[in-house]
Amino acid sequence: MRRSKAPEQHKTQYFEIIANRAIYHDGWMANTTPVQGPWNNKLAEKPATVNDYKWELYNLKEGFTQSKDLAKQYPEKLAAMQKLFMQEAEKNKVFPLDDRYVERAEPANRPQHNVGRTSYTYYEGTTRITEGMAPDMKNRSYSITADVTIPDGGANGILMTQGGYFDGNALLLMDGKPTFLSARSLYPKDKSKVQAPNKLSAGKHTIKVDFAYDGGGVGKGGQATIFVDGKEVSKGRIDATAPVRISMDETLDIGEDTGTPIVRDYKAPFKFTREIEKVVIDLKN
Repeated sequence: MRRSKAPEQHKTQYFEIIANRAIYHDGWMANTTPVQGPWNNKLAEKPATVNDYKWELYNLKEGFTQSKDLAKQYPEKLAAMQKLFMQEAEKNKVFPLDDRYVERAEPANRPQHNVGRTSYTYYEGTTRITEGMAPDMKNRSYSITADVTIPDGGANGILMTQGGYFDGNALLLMDGKPTFLSARSLYPKDKSKVQAPNKLSAGKHTIKVDFAYDGGGVGKGGQATIFVDGKEVSKGRIDATAPVRISMDETLDIGEDTGTPIVRDYKAPFKFTREIEKVVIDLKN
């Protein structure tokens, strides 16, 4: 017997990821229709419950490309496949089904070590602070204040950054000017930049960005205002911010960027070229 004509040995296989389900049995496949791509972290585009997902049905022996949905044509077959999925899922301890996506990765779901804390002080050389241990600047107002010393000829580099190109923020000096960057995603429309008009003079300075969150839900925008030595020097609009998580792998860093840059205007690690006395992050509301 030619191998291509040999009978199939694997008769049944179940599948489940984030409540997207499928069951294969003897040449037939039944599966739920995914409600959103894994790259889409919008939180409200799902059915009310996992029982409301649409199911599809395919005969792979006649159409392996799954181009013809037979669910309406063979409702009894679909019901039998759904029942088989329930049996396999029960046997393999798939339940309970959970269709949360980015919400499942939220740091708040893990043990919390900073409950009630609103002020954090960091010093130069502090890097790779994971999101669960860092100040939670999401969905709220906050300020970042850096005390620095600028030499003759000026300075550049990261003062504080969290996250990276796909989601994050940074306070830094670019072209010698105090600058605040924010990224909601990798897309240009989700990148924001607020920058002071003038370079810092030589000497000691206090650079502060105050972010006033709009409120009214998660991932909203706000107003970023930059101060130098207590004087307002620039302000600008941030249209949207991270709703649930900054990054799975990028961190909070002081004095350099150990991950990807917030924007392509600088190249990581973009170490601060002079002295940082301290950086203070204060959380509000």
